[in-house]
Amino acid sequence: MILKDIWLDVKAVKERDPAARNSLEVLFLYQGVHALIWHRFAHWFYRHKLFFIARFISQMARFFTLIEIHPGAQLGHGILIDHGCGVVIGETAVVGDNCTIYQGVTLGGVGLNKGKRHPTLGSNVTVGAGAKILGSFDVGDNCTIAANAVLLKPLEKNMTAVGIPARPIKILGVPIPKEEKEEVTMESYCRMEERLKVMEQTITELQKELSQHKNNDGDESNH
Repeated sequence: MILKDIWLDVKAVKERDPAARNSLEVLFLYQGVHALIWHRFAHWFYRHKLFFIARFISQMARFFTLIEIHPGAQLGHGILIDHGCGVVIGETAVVGDNCTIYQGVTLGGVGLNKGKRHPTLGSNVTVGAGAKILGSFDVGDNCTIAANAVLLKPLEKNMTAVGIPARPIKILGVPIPKEEKEEVTMESYCRMEERLKVMEQTITELQKELSQHKNNDGDESNH
C-alpha cells in the first residue's frame, strides 16, 4: 500500500510539474516526494501507536527536506508538494487526493485544545506559495487558495479565495459579483462609523442654519 502511494505521488509530479523529465528524476531528486515517502512510513508507525519512532522519522524528514509533516496528518494519493521549503502540515490536518501545495504553505491549528484543530482539504485543491489555512474546517474539492492568502473559515467547492483574511472571488472560474462577496470587516465598519459622524455633523450645522433663518424671519416680521 505504501509503495502504491509513493508511485502515485511520483506520477503526480511527473504529470503536473512541467520541469519533471522522467519518473526516475522525480523519485531521486524531488524533495517534495522525499518528504511524502518519509511521511508514509512515519504515519504507519503513528497509526500503530509507535509515536516516538513516527516522530523521529518526521523530524529526520524535516532535517533533510525542510518540509515538516506531522506523522498524524492524513494525506491522500497523488499529492504534489512543489519546491516545498517551509511547508508545515499539522497533526490533525487532512489532505485529499491530487492536491498541489507550494512552498511556504501552513496547514495549521488555532488554540491549545486537543482533538481536531487543523484544516481538511478536499480533492484537487491548490494552495499557493506562502498561503496559510488555519483552523479546523473544510476546504471543498477543486478549490484554489491564492499565494500569501490567509484562510480562516470554510470554503465551498470549486472556489478561488484571495486576500488576508481570504475571501472567495470566483466560483468555477467565474468572478463572483461584488455585492455577493463583500463582507463587513472591522475596516469597513470603521469607515461607516466615520461617515456617520460626518453626516451627523452636517445635519447639526444645517439645523443651526435653519434655526438662524427662522430667527431672522421672526425679527423682520416684528419690525
